Amino acid sequence: VQLAESGGGSVQSGGSLRLSCAASGYTYRNFVMGWFRQAPGKEREEVAIRDSDGSTHYADSVQGRFTISQDNAKNTLTLQMNSLEPEDTAMYYCALEETLINPRSPDEYTYWGQGTQVTVSS
Repeated sequence: VQLAESGGGSVQSGGSLRLSCAASGYTYRNFVMGWFRQAPGKEREEVAIRDSDGSTHYADSVQGRFTISQDNAKNTLTLQMNSLEPEDTAMYYCALEETLINPRSPDEYTYWGQGTQVTVSS
């Protein structure tokens, strides 16, 4: 399984960015994909997850500002980030796990992309 993120960059507070994750090399019928982030000196944390049934789950800190979506072919995961804040600055990672259960912890995911940097200035 290969995951490749893109779309990161630098933006001012209040701005928007759109991250994409291209997934390949899997044949799973039931899987979960999500976005996680890690700021310097902090643990990796959940941002948004799209469960195997299509439902979505967001961290409280991004609820109402970020939107996770997946295309019909199920090979691209997108994170639309609006009203960005300096606290959103981090490396953002895409992750995938073959499961019917809905994993929330980074430790529950097997496959990871290389990450894309998001920097929000005040």
